Amino acid sequence: MSANGQRRSRTARILRTLAVSGTGAAVLAVPLIGATSASAAPATTTAVSSVSYPNNLDGWIRESLAIMAEKGIPGSYNGIHRNIMRESSGNPMAINLWDSNAAKGIPSKGLLQVIQPTFNTYHVAGTSFDIYDPVANITAACNYAAARYGSIDNVYSAY
Repeated sequence: MSANGQRRSRTARILRTLAVSGTGAAVLAVPLIGATSASAAPATTTAVSSVSYPNNLDGWIRESLAIMAEKGIPGSYNGIHRNIMRESSGNPMAINLWDSNAAKGIPSKGLLQVIQPTFNTYHVAGTSFDIYDPVANITAACNYAAARYGSIDNVYSAY
C-alpha cells in the first residue's frame, strides 16, 4: 500500500518501477499500458455493391441470377439461356401475336415470353414492373418456373 493508505493501480506501480530503474522505458511503456483492454472504434466504412452488368443478354442473365440468389430462386445460366434462345432468340422486345394467349388478348412478351398476368403474379421485388425489361422478365419467368417446375432448368419447351 502507498503512504496515504490507498492501493496503487497496476499501471502506477509499473510506471514507478520503470522510472526508478532509470531505463527510460517508462516513456515507451506509457502508450502500451492498457492497450490490451482498449477497444477499437467500430469501422464506419459501408460496403457498396459496385457490380455493373453489361447491357446485353449475358449481363441480363447474370444480373437476374444475382437477384435470384438473393431471393432463393433456383436456376442456372445455361437453363435461362437455353429457354431465352427458344422463346425469343434473345430479343427483349419479342411479342407473340399468333398463339392461344394472343388470341385471348394477352400475348406473351419479352425474353422468356411471359404473359402479363403471370408476370404480375411472379414479379420479383427490386426489379422493374415493365414486362419488357430484360432483368425483370427473366427474374419473374424464373420465379414462375421455380413454382411450377422446380426451376427454369427443368423447362425444355413452352411453359
